[in-house]
Amino acid sequence: RPAFPARGWVRPDFTRHILDEHLSGAHDWGDQLFTLLVLEVWARLAIDGSLQRTDPLDALIAGATLRRTAVTPLRTLQVGMEWFDERPGGLNRVFAELVNRLPAHGVGVRALVVGSDAVVRDTSGRVLGVAPHTAPLVRRLRRLRDEAALQLRADPDAVVVAHFALYAVPLLGLLRDRRRAFVFHFQGPWAQETCAEKVRGVTLFLKARVERAVYQRADACIVLSGAFGRILNESFGVPWEKIYIIPGGVDCARFEVKETRAECRARLGWAADRPIVLAVRRLTHRMGLGQLIGAVATLRRRVPDVLVLIAGRGSIEDELRAQIQRAQLEEHCRLVGFIAEDDLPYAFRAATLSVVPSVALEGYGLIVPESLATGTPALVTPVGGLPETVEGLAPHLVFRDSSAEAIAEGLADALTGVAPMPTEEECRAYARRRNDWPVIVEQVRRVYDGARSR
Repeated sequence: RPAFPARGWVRPDFTRHILDEHLSGAHDWGDQLFTLLVLEVWARLAIDGSLQRTDPLDALIAGATLRRTAVTPLRTLQVGMEWFDERPGGLNRVFAELVNRLPAHGVGVRALVVGSDAVVRDTSGRVLGVAPHTAPLVRRLRRLRDEAALQLRADPDAVVVAHFALYAVPLLGLLRDRRRAFVFHFQGPWAQETCAEKVRGVTLFLKARVERAVYQRADACIVLSGAFGRILNESFGVPWEKIYIIPGGVDCARFEVKETRAECRARLGWAADRPIVLAVRRLTHRMGLGQLIGAVATLRRRVPDVLVLIAGRGSIEDELRAQIQRAQLEEHCRLVGFIAEDDLPYAFRAATLSVVPSVALEGYGLIVPESLATGTPALVTPVGGLPETVEGLAPHLVFRDSSAEAIAEGLADALTGVAPMPTEEECRAYARRRNDWPVIVEQVRRVYDGARSR
């Protein structure tokens, strides 16, 4: 089986290779094969149509059209993954925030997601759920394509904006006209993240192929950090002039809770008299939670009453719980499960420190500015875009590396006062200046406007 490609498309005969295996009985690829063939057709449509050389006369006509379009109101067709109220998650939260906030900055929004019929009612018609997330993949893709085609026929000047590579693929055939602007919000390398979770097989090749087709078609790609910009440039061949770095947005007013740390702990039922380190993460391998648990054994020697709380759900929950039990750390490290959105600001405010111990492919780490917005310092590993989230705030907020030893040392220094931490007001001011949603949305609007003027 071919190795996972670090960059570029998989070899041209890959689909044929899988088909031969399937027909010969060597391997039953089932639904994966059918989906691969569907996506192959759409990707080839995009390449054969939208990436072909433009005739000089057509270029002159296109330029005239762009100049006329530049004075029209800025309207967008946004294609997301799912609606946040139905499927909470980082990507879906960013999408919902943009859909709700862009109109106040002069950007018209119509949006499509995979979701139920309730989405259109809950959003007053602004967002349409094209199909349930439980529907077969091919049906979801077809419905997205059909609904997008209807919207673009009604508004041919709309800027097309996508947030998830798989659901952007059906749009590629609709983007063959180079005059239609296309912007992609890149929130992570889909295939590489799957690989980091130790998944192997045809899925990796399929995801990498989908990603490259989508990213290279975009007129502009918005990334959360320079680290993700480098991935787009080096792994997918997107030129730097099409890459725009805009950090993650936070509703700072929501996270600036008025209650004291003691009051927040009482609300959550947390210990009142212990230093608490909080990690809010999906429970997966690349989040570095195993290293964090490993650090607790060393950390408790310097801070005997420390309590590390890990909040979240995920595939390695049982593995992490077993690690805590084997090391007999139950009094110092606990899994506290999912923290509801309404309680999240109080959880960050209740903590003495928050920590992001990721070991791979961390593009930004939105929980960092969320923690800072409550006044609680956040310590991070030097992985991906994490150092950029605290750049210029305090030098001791970045661990020397992502090992258990470095995490233990950094947390102990912070909790004992060896490494000075920023004050509550310094943390809050930093988050407001860099991450407050009005600041972010205005930057996004400028990228959209520039894309349609190309």
